[in-house]
Amino acid sequence: MFDQILTAIDDFVWGIPTIVLILATGILLTIRLRGVQFTKLGRGFKSMFRKNGGKGEVTPFQALCTALSATIGTGNIVGVATAIAGGGPGALFWMWLAALVGTATKYAECMLSVKYREHAPDGHVLGGPFYTIEKGMKEKTGWNWKWLAILFAIFGVCVGLFGIGTFTQINGITSAVSNAFDPDSKHIAFSLFGNDYTWSVVIAGIIVTLGVALVIIGGLKRISKVAEKVVPAMAVIYVFLGLSVLIMNATSIPAAFAVIFKNAFGWQAAVGGAMGWTFKQVTDSMQKGVARGIFSNEAGLGSAPIAAAAAQTEEPVEQGIVSMLGTFIDTIIICTMTGLSIVIAFYTGVDANPEHGLKGIALTAAAFNKVLGGDGRSVQFLLMLCLVFFAFTTILGWDYYSERCLEYLSKGNMTVVKVFRWVYIVAVFIGPYFTISQVWTIADITNGLMAIPNCISLIVLSGVAAKETKEYFKKTPTLQ
Repeated sequence: MFDQILTAIDDFVWGIPTIVLILATGILLTIRLRGVQFTKLGRGFKSMFRKNGGKGEVTPFQALCTALSATIGTGNIVGVATAIAGGGPGALFWMWLAALVGTATKYAECMLSVKYREHAPDGHVLGGPFYTIEKGMKEKTGWNWKWLAILFAIFGVCVGLFGIGTFTQINGITSAVSNAFDPDSKHIAFSLFGNDYTWSVVIAGIIVTLGVALVIIGGLKRISKVAEKVVPAMAVIYVFLGLSVLIMNATSIPAAFAVIFKNAFGWQAAVGGAMGWTFKQVTDSMQKGVARGIFSNEAGLGSAPIAAAAAQTEEPVEQGIVSMLGTFIDTIIICTMTGLSIVIAFYTGVDANPEHGLKGIALTAAAFNKVLGGDGRSVQFLLMLCLVFFAFTTILGWDYYSERCLEYLSKGNMTVVKVFRWVYIVAVFIGPYFTISQVWTIADITNGLMAIPNCISLIVLSGVAAKETKEYFKKTPTLQ
């Protein structure tokens, strides 16, 4: 019954209107910003390590890593697998489309967040879509939009506490550890609501909870320092693993792309005359692809701007360019490797098996094992290692995002924020004991609710973003 209620809410929140809103926001910004995600991508990589001495708490690179720590997580390894299992290979196409236009969205939301940020009396930075909505939209329209900013902040706390930040990440970690060390679930610690939980799940949950507690009590600077070291290292390992799969099966890549495009638009079914099923296939593929794409790269969600606002910079446009790299790295590079590996393993060739019945990390691991061969243990261990560290840093990043949202709601009451940290730690502790379907559905719902007010503000302020961008590049056509 609970699952049915969650599914109904998820279908409503992630219906066609929300998908259209998110994609339309990205398309509008792509047009008004003259394809900034294509023309300035190289400049973003050049600007990544620059220090321009501006006010802030972390360097631009640390701000990017903090944002990436919250995006490169289970969405890349588990989320892609879940999207393909639920929406077919075509979901990957919709993830790409959402990412291509979403990169412009990420640029605009991060740039505006730096533009409208504030500084607290103790020097720490207050910034994010809530200030963009409250200050920017009031300047633009003359109306008071604080109620919309409050809604965003409420949804932001919910996403961190019940969605991306805790349940999905710790669930992904413990599932990966259990899959690696006790795949047959022989060592049962206890049963709860008809589900058995192994000792590997219990021990992994306790260790991760303790690690999270030790880091987040130290605040943003400790989180950013951990992210700065862990995220690049794990990304390199996962990219190496993904490239190995694709290089060894280079001849299968064209066939994989063909399957993805056919499934995305229902061409195979259309040829057979099954138009009703085709429409359902396309909408399911679109819904899962866009939802998981947003879950993975968070473009349009409004989370990355909270980290971007803390960057030591006085140039909103430059930070926007650096921040938009997150969507490119997350989806176009890392998610693509995962998705292509799964499609090659299970949807192409003479031994294709679309009815594999696998979910989450088990599907990704099975795909890598099938493609790479061998006993599979080493691949499984590397995947587990990547997922554990990716998800761990995501937990840290989303604690910071939720804290900033709560700080805005409580008007700077840090006692409330400190109490929230312990509530967050408790949420991490109980996360492993929810089912995968419940966890991902809750995450989808809170994601969609958070994206709506943010996208509304970006549409209203698209002209401001375009004007700021044009003036800045006119003034500084090349890096100084």
